[in-house]
Amino acid sequence: MKIKPKIDRVEKPWGYELIWARTEKYAAKILHIDKGKRLSYQYHQRKDEAMLVASGKILVELEGEGGEKTISYLNAGECLHLPALTRHRITAVEDSDVFEVSTPELDDVVRLEDDHGRIKKGAANKNRKARERKA
Repeated sequence: MKIKPKIDRVEKPWGYELIWARTEKYAAKILHIDKGKRLSYQYHQRKDEAMLVASGKILVELEGEGGEKTISYLNAGECLHLPALTRHRITAVEDSDVFEVSTPELDDVVRLEDDHGRIKKGAANKNRKARERKA
């Protein structure tokens, strides 16, 4: 048995993450998202994640395989599964805490849109070309 001495806090422009578990097989963290802030419109190439809203209320934007977007609201106690390649964005309607459990690829993020200038130069063009090849 291994006891982790501290939780890693990672500051984000939309709030912060508390990473409390990370192994070769899974990772777990708490996302604290400030009211009115939103994460990148993004997807993960390998990472599969499940989320549980612990407190607050979030708006979830999802893009289906055909490119259609849906919007849903999740309240405390409701959950969501995001398989790899699912394009999504989360916005906090209220200050929110979201438990996330995922496969361990925490750096596997492809940002398509970002309010905080975190898209790498050339990434948008690369992402567009990848979508065109799929079509």
